[in-house]
Amino acid sequence: MQTNDQTRDELARLGEVLKVRREKLDALKQSGQDPFAIVTYDQTHQSGEVLANFDALAGTTVRIAGRLMAKRVMGKASFAHVQDTQGRMQIYVRREDLGEDDYSAFKKMDIGDIVGVEGTPFVTKTGEQSLHAQRVTLLSKSLQPLPEKFHGLKDTDLRYRQRYLDLIVNPEVKQTFLTRSRIQTILRRVLIERGFLEVETPTLHLHATNAAARPFRTHHNTLDMDMVLRVELELYLKRLIIGGFDRVFEMGRIFRNEGMSYKHNPEFTMLELYQAYTDYYGMMEICEAMFTAVALEVAGGYDITYQGTPINLAPPWRRMTMMEAVREYAHVDFDAIDTDEAAKAAADKAGVHYEDEHTRGDIINLFFEEFCEDKLIQPTFICDYPIEISPLAKRTKYDSRLTERFEVFIYGREMGNAFTELNDPIDQRERFIEQAKKKNIEGEFEIDEDFVLAMEQGMPPTGGFGMGVDRMVMLFTDAPGIRDVLLFPTMKPRG
Repeated sequence: MQTNDQTRDELARLGEVLKVRREKLDALKQSGQDPFAIVTYDQTHQSGEVLANFDALAGTTVRIAGRLMAKRVMGKASFAHVQDTQGRMQIYVRREDLGEDDYSAFKKMDIGDIVGVEGTPFVTKTGEQSLHAQRVTLLSKSLQPLPEKFHGLKDTDLRYRQRYLDLIVNPEVKQTFLTRSRIQTILRRVLIERGFLEVETPTLHLHATNAAARPFRTHHNTLDMDMVLRVELELYLKRLIIGGFDRVFEMGRIFRNEGMSYKHNPEFTMLELYQAYTDYYGMMEICEAMFTAVALEVAGGYDITYQGTPINLAPPWRRMTMMEAVREYAHVDFDAIDTDEAAKAAADKAGVHYEDEHTRGDIINLFFEEFCEDKLIQPTFICDYPIEISPLAKRTKYDSRLTERFEVFIYGREMGNAFTELNDPIDQRERFIEQAKKKNIEGEFEIDEDFVLAMEQGMPPTGGFGMGVDRMVMLFTDAPGIRDVLLFPTMKPRG
């Protein structure tokens, strides 16, 4: 913990650094060398490309550009490190090569400045692959000092608020987001290869159509009407199934005006896909295909480690019903419990809290959440959910109180959700009404009559799957929290 005197000294030091950098900028401008006036630089290679093709590029002239991260001035010669998208590369700078004036200008450059370096690859006496600079060009002046790696960025709050600093100073953070982009590309490729069409649907909705999620509300001034930011992608994608697109998907932001945790952010990226003429078993196969494709390409195999726990993603994954899971982990058999009163009595005995309006199906789910979820470390499909918590899924053929729905769990976390989609518009309307009665949040749940009307046109048998992309990225980057895989997580303003 810093004392008040140490804090004042640090602020005073930073104030002097800022003053010196401003003075350097003024001096450059007065000499006619505005560092912000340069608009292009003919960059031929990234640092990683030079290092990967070092022998082939020996003796040729290359140009790299990036941020000056370290500098050691040693009289007539100096070493420095330049960081770009692909990593860092050492450069060797001599007064003899640059000339007196340019070498003097180089020595005045600050850590954090953006520079372009033209030179030839060579190996130093210590064996480090480097770039022998023939010219160093200041492309942009940094007016703020970079934080010290082991001091300025221990504060995770600062890292999330000023992600640009985190990316500059911590290479592993940049790698996380490169991996995120790669994962999204793999997911798209898997689906497109299977004949899916990527689409975009509205972010602004007229109705809050999911009673389990509180929406963000806004107002459209021109039309003078209230709207909500979407809490799901589902209903517009199903309209496209009805319209004749048999396989569609969307990967986009959704918004839920709810609590925040290491697993939840108010806005996050959801992947939803729908395929006509299949069911939730078809969605299980696609789910496995997406996860295993990412595992093979990102992790190099089916075996990964998340937060110190080994996980094997090799298919096929375990499948069990929700009631089987409750029987195995909570030791309660709901096949023998037929009434709401008996279910509540079982909950009282087990110490499971429930609300007065909860029914047998709700309580089965409460038992599952209390006793089962955290046991599901290896990939597991939990199937056949109670109809009370699955308003958009078809009923199972063997029990009308259950639905053809699954959630996939890894490391005790729900990673995806799928249905054999309900396509009976009369049943759909009744379930919407029942859901609104039971779970309405301050009047925010509304029935989407246009969607029900679309269903009345005829919707083919359809399987649907939804997955939080951020949680998948957490899994494959070993990130402990969702804010570690969001470039700009939601943060409360300081002060």
